[in-house]
Amino acid sequence: MAQKTLPRLEINGLEKTYSTSGKGRKKVLNGISMTLTPGLYGILGPNGAGKSTLIGIITGGLIPDAGQVLWNGRSARGIQFRRILGYAPQQQSLYANYTGRKFLAYLAALKEIPRKNAASEVSRVAEAVNLEKELDKRLAAYSGGMKQRLLVASALLGDPKLLILDEPTAGLDPKERVRLRNLLSEMAKERIILVATHVVSDVETVANQVILLRSGQVVDIAPVPTLIERYAPGKGLEDVYLRIFGEEDGK
Repeated sequence: MAQKTLPRLEINGLEKTYSTSGKGRKKVLNGISMTLTPGLYGILGPNGAGKSTLIGIITGGLIPDAGQVLWNGRSARGIQFRRILGYAPQQQSLYANYTGRKFLAYLAALKEIPRKNAASEVSRVAEAVNLEKELDKRLAAYSGGMKQRLLVASALLGDPKLLILDEPTAGLDPKERVRLRNLLSEMAKERIILVATHVVSDVETVANQVILLRSGQVVDIAPVPTLIERYAPGKGLEDVYLRIFGEEDGK
């Protein structure tokens, strides 16, 4: 029996610089490199650390100034990569007149999920985020938490092998936060999941590794127990965050 090939995401030397109003240019990513295999990776860092830019490059929304992203040894560009990618951005405006079902069906079509499979796929992802009873409501009637769960559901369409979630628990109540953490933990056994968040508790108990970013560079990447041992022995991941980044989010 042939050995199953594990998904592999390689990030090699990514650099990105932006022009700033009246201040010249700012380097947002400064040579980021890492290789990821199946598991859940939390991305933590203060505002301006480069989290959103890194996600934008991986998902194809931004072009790096230098470096590359590889999926299983090939360039992470084009339709073949998009088919294995699931992405939930930070909460944004949705089509208010759509129902949840129509919204997910529309995105299923964009993901080229066969029409004969679309209805069952929509039901599957809605059930995964506890939204199946709300699918026929218009999005204008959705709460912020329901919209967030809908975005997560949309990222799950097509059973992606690479799942990227940007602040996925924004607006969720504690019960739904726990439900989402458990869902992602189970899914991470067979795919690569990246979760960028400011909520340390979202990744502390479920992340296989945590990526710490500051000023466009990787400060450290390691399992939670290792990070605690290195930076805050006997304490928790929030203490690690405060030890490394201090008050940087307030700047």
